[in-house]
Amino acid sequence: MSETVYDLAVIGGGVNGAGIARDAAGRGAKVLLLERGDLAEGTSSASTKLIHGGLRYLEHYEFGLVRESLSEREVLWAIAPHIAWPMRFVLPHRPGLRPRWLLRLGLWLYDHIGGRKELPPAESVALARQPAGAPLKPQYRHAFLYSDCWVDDARLVVLNARDAADRGADIRTRCEVTSLERDGMHWRIAAGGEEFRAQCVVNAAGPRVLDLLGRAGEPSSQRMRLVRGSHIVVRKLFDHPFAYFFQLPDGRIFFAIPYEQDFTLIGTTDVDHQGGLDQVRASDEEIAYLCAGASEYFNQPVTPADVVWTYSGVRPLIDDGSGKPEAATRGYSFELDGGAGEAPLLSIFGGKITTYRHLASEAMERLAPLCPVLDGHEWTNRAPLPGGDFGLREAPAKAAELARQYPFLTPEQSSRLIRLYGTRAWVMLGQASTQADLGTDFGHGLSQAEVDYLVDHEWARTADDILWRRTKLGLHFSAEEQARLARYLTERTAQA
Repeated sequence: MSETVYDLAVIGGGVNGAGIARDAAGRGAKVLLLERGDLAEGTSSASTKLIHGGLRYLEHYEFGLVRESLSEREVLWAIAPHIAWPMRFVLPHRPGLRPRWLLRLGLWLYDHIGGRKELPPAESVALARQPAGAPLKPQYRHAFLYSDCWVDDARLVVLNARDAADRGADIRTRCEVTSLERDGMHWRIAAGGEEFRAQCVVNAAGPRVLDLLGRAGEPSSQRMRLVRGSHIVVRKLFDHPFAYFFQLPDGRIFFAIPYEQDFTLIGTTDVDHQGGLDQVRASDEEIAYLCAGASEYFNQPVTPADVVWTYSGVRPLIDDGSGKPEAATRGYSFELDGGAGEAPLLSIFGGKITTYRHLASEAMERLAPLCPVLDGHEWTNRAPLPGGDFGLREAPAKAAELARQYPFLTPEQSSRLIRLYGTRAWVMLGQASTQADLGTDFGHGLSQAEVDYLVDHEWARTADDILWRRTKLGLHFSAEEQARLARYLTERTAQA
């Protein structure tokens, strides 16, 4: 058993767990984070990649959630300007669905209830005179433009974990918790063949939150609703920077977003999930649904044969009795057990990527009376995530600076490295003066130096970790290129 007694053990390496670990470590706590797989391997890498208030949540009268989310939008952009940036969304008016006055009212609220400062406001446009109107069918004549932000979801998780580690946290991936029990004023945790002790535990296991409570012998009255959200990726349907927010006759909405230069990301669905959580996939029905929805708007039909990739995640939503999955709240709640002579356990139910930082701060407030080392002022709203120590709109200038210092990089390479690593790109590239100094070229700009950095500094172990979560290059890699990368990682591990 480890001799170390941690102030806080966080179980779950998704966005909530990583955010809590970062916040606690920054307050001076000795933190342990345990994740059964890779960081962001589950739901947190399967989002629509948006930092947004949730325009459709206004219809369900979730004004508090929308306000909280909108207030976080520019905060997250400010602390992570390398992996998050503004995006303008096109919301076409569709006759027979929500009337124009209702859309205008909703967007007015969206602009005014969340403290928008840097993002441009909503406006009405005629699609015939707007570049984003060209890919759409001619019957869509009027639209609204509004602002939200895009984010690299998996990198958001990894950078929170990296910052937590830089502040002293012990990050353990591929370390599944097999038992959890109180031992006086401490918790004993068996995970990854080791035993750990901690004064407090945070259960941030996402869809597995109730399962972990069961292992701890802690009954819960909370009811969860597991809702699957699936996305499809096709070759790009348009060549401009706008994204689309589309309405469907069944009352649902979906997005079409520029993705990885050459693709369009379409999603999401909302389907009650049945079955296991290890292999979550989009069903044929979900794929067909998204293709049909896109085909209702774009001039170019979208069919299942056009789909080059799909991904799905299971959202652990609070079961509030809503009839339809899409109506279930995206809010979060806490359940605190222990105290008064018992080691505390805080369980997290629900939540979304946009509110993760505020959730983590609130978790500190809940635990501080029982674990005083967690007391202190909120700080994560000001401190940049690793690599994000530059201004809101300075990423292009940083890419140009990187290209000047490393003239062997192409403009595309320097831009990609800044968008992934920000100022940490200089750490990765080090003293390299030629492309050859970066070692093996695995293709599509991925060098041996970058792979080694991801293994040494970001807990990457497999080709999937690198291609689908750390870099999003998986769409560009052939099967042979993926196999070559996998062989290198295996050999590197064997030599370590």
